[in-house]
Amino acid sequence: MSEHITEIVVFTVLFLLVSGMGFVAARWRAPQDMAHLDEWGLGGRSFGGWITWFLVGGDLYTAYTFVAVPALIFGAGAAGFFAVPYTVVIYPMFFLILVRLWSVSHRHGFVTPADFVRTRYDSPTLALLVAITGIVATMPYIALQLVGIEAVLKTMGVTGDSPIARHLPIIIAFAILAAYTYQSGLRAPALIAFVKDTLIYIVIAVAVLYLPYKLGGWGAIFEAADKKFQASPAPGDGILLNANNQVQYFTLALGSALALFLYPHSITGVLAGKNRGVIKRNMSALPAYSLLLGLIALLGYMAIAAGVKPLPGAKAGSVDSNTVVPLLFDTNFPAWFTGVAFAAIGIGALVPAAIMSIAAANLFTRNIYKEYLRRDATPAQEAGVAKITSLVVKIGAVAFIVFLDPQFSIDLQLIGGVIILQTAPAVILGLYTRWLHRGALIAGWAVGMALAFWMLWQIPNAATGRKHFGGSAFPLSEFGFDTKKTIYVGFVVVLVNLVVAVLVTFLLRATKTPDGVDGTTPDDYFADEGDPRIERERTTTVDTVSST
Repeated sequence: MSEHITEIVVFTVLFLLVSGMGFVAARWRAPQDMAHLDEWGLGGRSFGGWITWFLVGGDLYTAYTFVAVPALIFGAGAAGFFAVPYTVVIYPMFFLILVRLWSVSHRHGFVTPADFVRTRYDSPTLALLVAITGIVATMPYIALQLVGIEAVLKTMGVTGDSPIARHLPIIIAFAILAAYTYQSGLRAPALIAFVKDTLIYIVIAVAVLYLPYKLGGWGAIFEAADKKFQASPAPGDGILLNANNQVQYFTLALGSALALFLYPHSITGVLAGKNRGVIKRNMSALPAYSLLLGLIALLGYMAIAAGVKPLPGAKAGSVDSNTVVPLLFDTNFPAWFTGVAFAAIGIGALVPAAIMSIAAANLFTRNIYKEYLRRDATPAQEAGVAKITSLVVKIGAVAFIVFLDPQFSIDLQLIGGVIILQTAPAVILGLYTRWLHRGALIAGWAVGMALAFWMLWQIPNAATGRKHFGGSAFPLSEFGFDTKKTIYVGFVVVLVNLVVAVLVTFLLRATKTPDGVDGTTPDDYFADEGDPRIERERTTTVDTVSST
């Protein structure tokens, strides 16, 4: 550890600096009363273009992205680049969808996607399923942010013998995160996101200019990568996709794009924007992060050219590929700059972890606690329950890392992407049409979930020796096709979900099964800041909270 003292000092100073910002955030744009879910969980729905850009960007492009995408490219080659096209196509796909969601949510005061589903379909059951799906999908995602921090700490030699000692720095970091999130709510990650993203942009800009110069140019980097993959005893893609992985590649990219803005934390960042214009500008500007992601991905090939050898993994004979990027910086940059890079990764874990825990807390509070446990809960009581729930969620995330194999946490996140896709028909299509029957959407969700878990059960993980739940690439041969090609599970099951929903809708409408009352109107989907109805409801809410 002694040779990493400078890195540890720089990392610690920057980490403590942003933690202090997290506590100060409670006074930033301070409302009259934080005892309201709109204030604690959505930052008062008042964030402008720049704040929302940093917040949503910091939420989507996480510390895990910083270490895992290059690590995947380091180990698998071209297949790892799926993250780049999916973060390119997602913004035109969701440009109009999120604007409509913002409008109807601000008109009715929705805090979660399940709130919208509850009112749109007049179905507490469907809303509950959407809420539970969101919470379950988010939990391993939070845990994965710890994987990024753990890779940095391992590279700096901050480890221990027992599981608790080895993870003590992470436990302390998340305790600090829990404290300032409890106090400041969404304002904390919004403020910290400025520092996090600025550090990452600086670090990547320096890396993509300096490392190719040091390693002999881009030609030498790609040549070294190609040589490695060609020499592999079990060659995969190399620097180009092979025929067997092309279907998996495009279905994974498209499915991941559909899933990303269905995650509760993504929607939380969007709903915090103050008007429709903010959402439109951000959907236009966020692809700048995709350019950054493309440069981050190339770090995997740079690590190959630099001769980086990953540190040993938890199991004998295994390696921890997530240490590739930290080791690349550790061996090629001065200690002080490496410390800055490590801090960028560490801080990059705090922003999304905070938003994810807040989003999960919002779902529990609005769609489980208020709907089923205490219907007459006041805004102050809702905010109090959300704060406690966010703490419980963070404790659960730490438990994932301490007691489970980190590789299993990664596989769980892949499963999370599959299951969150099952909310797409209710949420995405519900923003445009009420034709699908609420009972049919429940049936589609159930069939999609059952098929998803059956398919995921069939997938082994050769690296860990686990026979089930080893990823999301399903062999088409299981469907009777004579091929070695695979396909993304989420892409298949969401199509099945939709087909079932359509067929059951025909059946239920033919039998004249009651379908509830739509609580929204067409003009709700075009409401904007300054809408008289919204302003009246905000005034009433503030008066209610103040009197409470």
